[in-house]
Amino acid sequence: MFAAKSKRSASASRRSAPTARLGATLALALGLAFGPPAQACTSFLLGTSDGAYVYGRTMEFGFELASDMMVIPRQFALAGTGPGGKPGIEWTAKYAAVGLNAFGLPVLTDGMNEKGLAGGILYFPDYAGYADPAKADPKTAMAPWDFLTWALTNFATVAEVKAAISGISIVDVAQPQMGITPPFHYTLHDETGASLVIEPVGGVLKVYDNPFGVMTNAPEFSWHLTNLKNYVKISPVNAPDITVNGQAISSFGQGSGLLGIPGDPTPPSRLIRALGYAMSAEKKPSGEESVRVAEHILNNFDIPVGFIKPEAGNTADMEYTQWSSVADLKNRRYYVKTYDDQVLRGVDLMSFDLDAKTLATAPLKPNLTPPPLAFPKP
Repeated sequence: MFAAKSKRSASASRRSAPTARLGATLALALGLAFGPPAQACTSFLLGTSDGAYVYGRTMEFGFELASDMMVIPRQFALAGTGPGGKPGIEWTAKYAAVGLNAFGLPVLTDGMNEKGLAGGILYFPDYAGYADPAKADPKTAMAPWDFLTWALTNFATVAEVKAAISGISIVDVAQPQMGITPPFHYTLHDETGASLVIEPVGGVLKVYDNPFGVMTNAPEFSWHLTNLKNYVKISPVNAPDITVNGQAISSFGQGSGLLGIPGDPTPPSRLIRALGYAMSAEKKPSGEESVRVAEHILNNFDIPVGFIKPEAGNTADMEYTQWSSVADLKNRRYYVKTYDDQVLRGVDLMSFDLDAKTLATAPLKPNLTPPPLAFPKP
């Protein structure tokens, strides 16, 4: 487990000493270097027997993200990247948040805040369409990689996020290391079980209430909702025997009610499968028992290196599940396991000094050096 100490000390993994980095502010051209498309991320919300919720997701990429576990304290100065890579929206964190970044940058790709609001960035290729930077107000504009950090450090519920979205714009701005604008959409969940999907399409932010709590990748969320109609007969209950011409016919074994549930790794199939697991899993009390249930669900979406190849004969940039995370929204505990270390390790957010002056970080892979990036001067 990642241990946490109060009074401005960093979290620590079982394998490494705590590290703390001052990220200055999220200003100027600071951005996430998301390279090859990650089209296999899966997320879901799982109810518990005592009326609480657990959020889980997988993170797939074709190269090392070098992610750190990171805690952003209250009152930490933050800023987004605006049109042309210049400074955009600026804010001060109202709530502390814990989660995972990439390449050591102070930007959350997934996480949870002290009020139990949790969510993540998922890839949205071929469908993402951001606001025109030439028409955006820099004071309210942000880059695609800024949105989750903005949401988790400013709001306690999805209703608050929904009410505030009209006051910001996510602009089309290239990520410096990639040279392209990364296509993202976002999922959010709060302690009450309310869920939200935010998708930039055609220059505007489409916002969906998500009663199912599951999300994957393209196409648009509205399409996935329509696709559910193809699976109305899928059930965790075994199909009954039938009689044909006086002869009883029974299934080969268990699981006949699930006959036809998709098993391939495409986004539409994964969404249906995630919904099936989340709806049918036996509810356990919040805490470690429900976290373990979420972990078992996540295991069904693990992608080993080589299972997905961009093209025949191409073994470079093969997408795989780099890490999976679980957020206990009631107890404010955030867990992660990696491709190389399947031990689920956790951070108790509320054990930190949430009024610390610096970011607290602990690398998931202490011996992995992030690629060199130039941090702008504050």
